[in-house]
Amino acid sequence: MLNLIWRNILYRKTLSLLTIISVSLTVALVVVLMLAKAGIEEGATKGYGPFELIVGAAGSESQLVLNSLYHVGTPTGNIPHPVLEKLQSNKEVDKAFAMTTGDNYNGYPIVGIEPAYFPVRYGERSLAKGRLYNQLGEVVIGSHVAKMAGLKIGDTFKGGHGLVEHHEAEEMEHTDHEAEEEEAHSQFIYTVVGILPTLNSADDRALFTTLDYAWNVHHNEKAEQKEITAILVKPKSLGGTQAIKLEYDKLNNTQAVYTSKVVADVVNMVDRGTELITVVTVLCILLATISIALSLVAAIHEKQKDVGLLRLIGKSAAFIWITLIGEGLLITSIGLVLGVLIGHLGCYLGSNMMFEFSGIHINAFAIETTELYLVVGTIVLGILASVGPAYRVYKVETLQLFRS
Repeated sequence: MLNLIWRNILYRKTLSLLTIISVSLTVALVVVLMLAKAGIEEGATKGYGPFELIVGAAGSESQLVLNSLYHVGTPTGNIPHPVLEKLQSNKEVDKAFAMTTGDNYNGYPIVGIEPAYFPVRYGERSLAKGRLYNQLGEVVIGSHVAKMAGLKIGDTFKGGHGLVEHHEAEEMEHTDHEAEEEEAHSQFIYTVVGILPTLNSADDRALFTTLDYAWNVHHNEKAEQKEITAILVKPKSLGGTQAIKLEYDKLNNTQAVYTSKVVADVVNMVDRGTELITVVTVLCILLATISIALSLVAAIHEKQKDVGLLRLIGKSAAFIWITLIGEGLLITSIGLVLGVLIGHLGCYLGSNMMFEFSGIHINAFAIETTELYLVVGTIVLGILASVGPAYRVYKVETLQLFRS
């Protein structure tokens, strides 16, 4: 039976191939969307660790959170260093880590933060290589940076001003002040002393050093000139979280934001954006189903004679029905398998680009529960698309087919 079905597919190989391509591309698109959504949700869940509050300059809440935790976009501004000292003395605060940002290496952000940040956020995980920094100029780099920039323990480099690389055309337009900034950066040397393990978070694509690096690079060592970009706060209790927010929202040019709320808002915004893509995907699924039906309808005349012969040699109705539906089911199954493989391969090849752009890690080899629904749904659609043409073939009288 399977041999007969396979010969029928090969007999119309061009039409069968086009149908398989249609099914596989549709399935691949759905798989990519599933894995991307899972990556976004996982990144949102793991993205802020135990830090329920972020204190920073007044402005966009989402901008503050995305820049502080995902290293995306620009900061909302700076706040005075005494804000950190006040927070650290607050009895409702368990841990508070200040951040200084604003510089980059080859487009990857350089973040100044206390090394104690890592065990608080990630637990007692060992570094992949080397050790944590403990003095000015020493850096620990994320695993993605080490891979893409080719940095290793003992390497030295110079940072650049801003959160992205400067292009030559932009450099021509530097003001005298900007030129002085660049000269200051060119004189400050960083040394790689450690490489983080793969954390599957945005920290994989950042470089970390001492909090005071920015003050030294920009010559702001005086107490009154010291500013920080943001403060990651781990409160002791839920009630303490609310009390801290209310207190620091009252400060001039300062805001405290609930990390989980902002992350949830961002995810909801992304979900609304994917609704349009979902509509397009549904249309693609319908077109793939129609293409299966059309490929079978196009062969109705030849199939009617095949069915007539099967009846004449005494094959059962069940055998004939399975043969007719089996062709559409086999085409669907081949397209399904290829689509799943293409979808996962596409995510694997594009995961670095996605991570570079958004800090979202996509696990290309993860099998989502929704993929099982996709497999079952695709097979059901393949069967449904095959039933109509199969019925039209089967209902024709046998003797009528062989009249001259």
